[in-house]
Amino acid sequence: MSRKHIRTSEYQKCLFFPSSGKEYSKGDSRYAIADHFTVSMETVTACLWGPFSIWIVVAFLYNHSYRFVLQLIVSLGQLYGAVLYFFTEHRDGYIHSEYGHPIYFWYYFVFMNTLWIVIPFILIVDSWCQLSACQSMFDKAALKGKSKRS
Repeated sequence: MSRKHIRTSEYQKCLFFPSSGKEYSKGDSRYAIADHFTVSMETVTACLWGPFSIWIVVAFLYNHSYRFVLQLIVSLGQLYGAVLYFFTEHRDGYIHSEYGHPIYFWYYFVFMNTLWIVIPFILIVDSWCQLSACQSMFDKAALKGKSKRS
């Protein structure tokens, strides 16, 4: 293998992440043109949901009582952002994506972004069940306390 080939290969490895961003933008050009909505949404995700997600992991590791509340907040935020993400592109007539393309539309745009709807929805249901069960236990205990005083 020549020295020039090694340099090119290393250079390509260094460019993997920017190249993958370019590749992904073929599925949604709003990332390439720095669309205001997309930039705003990704800023909220990075600055708010990212740190909250780390807080959730810590809360679960230490079994904090507020862990499901945090999970619910972040999941609702992610679900809301994903719905807006799809809806704004639908309202624009899919002008930022290669509508119908098997890779760029169906895999990058639809499948990869549908995960941001499915996973938060599952976590919302989990939070709902956990918080509802806890509230139900608390209500039963409060009802027993009232009946003993009567």
